[in-house]
Amino acid sequence: MSRRMRVRLAACGALACCAALGAAAPGASARSCAAPDYPGAGYFTSLQVKHASCRTGRKVTLAHYNCRTESGRAGRCRRRVLGNRCSEQRNSIPTEINARVTCRKGDAKVVYTYQQNT
Repeated sequence: MSRRMRVRLAACGALACCAALGAAAPGASARSCAAPDYPGAGYFTSLQVKHASCRTGRKVTLAHYNCRTESGRAGRCRRRVLGNRCSEQRNSIPTEINARVTCRKGDAKVVYTYQQNT
């Protein structure tokens, strides 16, 4: 077999592998979305959704913010939000909160981060 033929076969094999990997799990990865405007003193820094639309992700993000701030600016949300169970991991200093929030409802997942001035 010639060198040229071996290169062609290797290229075809690589393309077949890439095609198989791409077809194996369509839509399974998280998608980045534009975050909504932050209603208070701070900002949402990222928003990702998986098995959900960006519109749903923005709704969940704002609903969680409203739940969280019902008990004050540094409050926490302890109930379901639009049917989602949310968990929050925070890094805080006296003047600021940096957090990552993960909300799940079935297969759908919304993950957002925010920075808030206290």
